[in-house]
Amino acid sequence: MASEKPPVVVTCTAPVNIAVVKYWGKRDEELVLPINSSLSVTLHQDQLKATTTAAISKDFTEDRVWLNGTEEDIGLPRLQACLREIRCLARKHSSTEDGNSLPLSLSYKVHVASVNNFPTAAGLASSAAGYACLAYTLAQVYGVESELSEVARRGSGSACRSLYGGFVEWQMGERPDGKDSVARQVAPESHWPELRVLVLVVSAEKKQTGSTAGMQASVETSALLRFRAEAVVPARMAEITRCIRERDFQGFGQLTMKDSNQFHATCLDTFPPISYLNDTSRRIIHLVHRFNAHHGQTKVAYTFDAGPNAVIFTLDDTVDEFVAVVRHSFPPEGAGDKFLKGLPVKPVLLSNELKATLAVDPSPGSVRYIISTQVGPGPQMLDDPHLHLLGADGLPKPAA
Repeated sequence: MASEKPPVVVTCTAPVNIAVVKYWGKRDEELVLPINSSLSVTLHQDQLKATTTAAISKDFTEDRVWLNGTEEDIGLPRLQACLREIRCLARKHSSTEDGNSLPLSLSYKVHVASVNNFPTAAGLASSAAGYACLAYTLAQVYGVESELSEVARRGSGSACRSLYGGFVEWQMGERPDGKDSVARQVAPESHWPELRVLVLVVSAEKKQTGSTAGMQASVETSALLRFRAEAVVPARMAEITRCIRERDFQGFGQLTMKDSNQFHATCLDTFPPISYLNDTSRRIIHLVHRFNAHHGQTKVAYTFDAGPNAVIFTLDDTVDEFVAVVRHSFPPEGAGDKFLKGLPVKPVLLSNELKATLAVDPSPGSVRYIISTQVGPGPQMLDDPHLHLLGADGLPKPAA
C-alpha cells in the first residue's frame, strides 16, 4: 500500500560555465583530479541552464534518473559516484548533529529528472551544468550543508566550477585524496557588468570524441599537454585572475584566445589526433582577428571547448556591431528572427571599410543561431512546485 506521506521533492537550476583557462586531463581518473588548475566564467541561467528535480520517498523501490525525458542507466559510474558521495556527506552531517541516529530518508531511494535548455553533449558544458545541478539538488533533498566540489567533480570535473556564479577557479590541489581540489569564486557576477557573452552555435550534434576519452588519450600521448600543465598554466592562472580583478579586457581577451588555441593544439598533438573544431569554427577565429585588427585592439575574444561551438567574450559597447558582423559573414537561413536568442541586440549597419577588412565570402547557415548572454549567478532553488519535473508519483511529468 502506498504511503500517505508525499515524497520530499526539490527542484534547482545550475549554470553553464565556460573555461578561459582550460581543464584537460586527469591525474586520477576515479577521483577526477585535474593535471592543472582552471578558471571559468559562469553564464547567466536566463539563457543557459540545467534544471533538476530530485524526490525521495519510502515508496520508491530503486534509484532512477531521467535526462531530457529519457530514462538513463542509474548504474553509470559517474552517477553512482555522486549519489554515494552525497549520501556519505548526509550521514556525516546527521551523525554530527544528533549522535548515532540517522534519518529514515537516508534509506529512501531517489528519483531524479533533469533537463537542459541548450544542446547536450555538443561541447557547451552540458555535463558541467547537469552534474552541478544534480549535486546541489541532492544536497537540498538530503539536508547537506557543506563543500560540494567533490560531489560535482566526481560526475564531471568542470561541474565543480558551476557551483558558483561569476568567475571561478578550480584549484588542482596536491593531496592524493583530492580534498583540496575544490572550486572557489574569484569574483562575483556583479564584478564586471559590462562583460557580455555570445554563444555561436555551429552544431548541436553530439561530438564524435567525448571529453573523457579525449582527455585520457591526451594524457597518454601528448607531450605538449604535459608541458602546458607544468610550464604554462600556472602563470596564466595568475595573469587571468589579475585581468579579471582589474577588468582588463585586452589582457583577458588575448589570454583567453591563446589558451583556447593551445588546448586545441594539445588535441592535435594527441595520437591519433583529435579535432573538435570544424571549418566554421576556423572561419570564426579568422573573423575575430580581422575584426580586432580593424579596430586596432582586442574588442572580441573567442574560446572553444571540446566542440565546434564558439563562445565570444566582448563588452556591451561592441555586442551590436559584432553580431552584425556574424550576420554578414554567416547569414541566417530561413526564419532570421530565430537567429538571435537571449539578451536583445540592436541592428547595426556595417561600414564598407569594415566589410572590406573582413574580406569573407558569406557562408549561409553555418552558424545556426546566436545566444546573447552575460555573466550570471550560481545554482538556485525553485520554490514553485509547478516547476517540478517529477509528479506526485515520482515519475516525470508529461511534456507540456
